[in-house]
Amino acid sequence: MSLIDQKSEQILRELSRNGRITNLDLSEKVGLSPSACLRRVQDLEQMGVIKGYRAVIDPAAIGKSFTAYVGVGLSDHSKASQEAFEASISLAPEVSECHNTTGNIEYLLRVEVSDLTAYKRFHTEVLGTQPQVTSITSYIIMGSPKDDRA
Repeated sequence: MSLIDQKSEQILRELSRNGRITNLDLSEKVGLSPSACLRRVQDLEQMGVIKGYRAVIDPAAIGKSFTAYVGVGLSDHSKASQEAFEASISLAPEVSECHNTTGNIEYLLRVEVSDLTAYKRFHTEVLGTQPQVTSITSYIIMGSPKDDRA
């Protein structure tokens, strides 16, 4: 399989909705025989299109009901500065996502903690102690009417 066709796109859509779906149920939903469906899923895995399967965890259920997206600006754009920031942020359990971006900031972080007090601690003791960081802009999530992340 060299290109992703319509059937493979259907398979990917269904798997992104429910990664635990049985091959039999998946094959019925996409209109393929079970053997053809399994072959396509295996091909998608081997091609690296499907990188893995995981559980989607409700942050509030594990005491992380406060979410913020945080824009982080660095003092310089050097590779060393970026690598140092990435190394330190990879150790922060509060950060569930870290994205290197273009524009006015270098990084966009998704931070999940228990409450505002915990966020203030992260802001001050983690981000505030990084020598490369020159700006921090917080966007507090009040609700998520659509969130398709798996």
